[in-house]
Amino acid sequence: MQYVWQHRLWLPGDMRTVVGDPVEVLDPGLLNNSAGPDFFNAKIKIGQHLWAGNVEIHVRASDWHRHGHDGDTAYDNVILHVVERDDTRITAPDGKEIPQIVMACAANFAKDYSELVNRPGSDLACCREVANIPAIYISDWLSALSLERLYSKSDRVAALYRRLNCDWNQTVYVTLARALGFGTNSEPFERLAIGMPLMPLLHHQDDITVLEAALFGQAGFLKGLSLDDHYFGKLIAQYDFMRVKYRLPELQSLGWRISGRPHNFPYRRIAMLAAFVAQGFSIGRKIFGIENLEQARKLFDVQLQGFWANHYTFDSPAQTIGTTIGKSSVDILVINVVVPLLHAYGITYGNSKMIDLAIDILQQMKPEVNYITCKFTDIGIPCPDALTSQALNHLYREYCTTRKCLYCRIGHRLLASKAIRR
Repeated sequence: MQYVWQHRLWLPGDMRTVVGDPVEVLDPGLLNNSAGPDFFNAKIKIGQHLWAGNVEIHVRASDWHRHGHDGDTAYDNVILHVVERDDTRITAPDGKEIPQIVMACAANFAKDYSELVNRPGSDLACCREVANIPAIYISDWLSALSLERLYSKSDRVAALYRRLNCDWNQTVYVTLARALGFGTNSEPFERLAIGMPLMPLLHHQDDITVLEAALFGQAGFLKGLSLDDHYFGKLIAQYDFMRVKYRLPELQSLGWRISGRPHNFPYRRIAMLAAFVAQGFSIGRKIFGIENLEQARKLFDVQLQGFWANHYTFDSPAQTIGTTIGKSSVDILVINVVVPLLHAYGITYGNSKMIDLAIDILQQMKPEVNYITCKFTDIGIPCPDALTSQALNHLYREYCTTRKCLYCRIGHRLLASKAIRR
């Protein structure tokens, strides 16, 4: 009923109070998601009088009393009570009756909604009908979602920046670490970077073994292993030195996930993080000075050397193995590191050029190809660039999987068209 009221989806025709006064809704008000009346600042013409105030909605009019509104001063400014069943009259504290209407909704609206959100066989509830929606509505919605996605990421970066005492270099370091988790291990990587700060590592940037020892030790990967290996022995010794020197906190289990193909294991990605630091962590200085996509990609031009040049794990060496970050992985890092950092930095300092650059980079990149984007392209929604693929990822995770069809413009158009037709 809140949804019908908010979007004016009641059946057309004369709207009258239960005592016969004509009602004209000039403004349904603003939906309230907190305590208090359902809608604030509505403008309603009842009879010859224009009222401004709040609107409360109930299935049964008697719910007003069941919910205790008659003793709550927050409801003193209710100008209209909207109900499905008129089973009692409601009065204000001064004894005057609060105008009440029975809202006429399409008979099958609730059924249409239930069938949509509970549809079996696909996690895209609208998959059967989406082809009938004009392309302009979908493109407008995806444009809004792409910005919603970008702002959610940059807001996260801004919050991290404040948490890290407004240190952009450390913020880049933690953001990069999280991105190197590539989804599967993002949270453990972020906790590792916070538990093993950048500054102590930079004091030893000329010794890659010390850097790897500190990171692997804090990650918990040096515990419980007994390897007859010179490199592993050096890691143990160097980590003991770093732990004592910098009083490193003992991190609880970080929740690493080690499954699938070896190149997805976290070991080489931790070694890659150490390689960034061994360069003096120049990415932290360069990232806010880039001007185009190619410069963004070059930020991730690092190479593994030594032990991790031919190992996936601490076990036997692999026969064929790459020593750099692959092109597709570089693009993922551009999307998850460079773009949100540029956007957050631009917003922090009011730099519109940097904000525009973040969006331009996404528009220049090829779209991500994953199981989510394929679901949408399979039902006819095109995905021409990374800005769109980010929007589709956001749509799927925030709306489709949670079945928030009422808040999705596609779902809203489907439901609204059915309500109006009836």
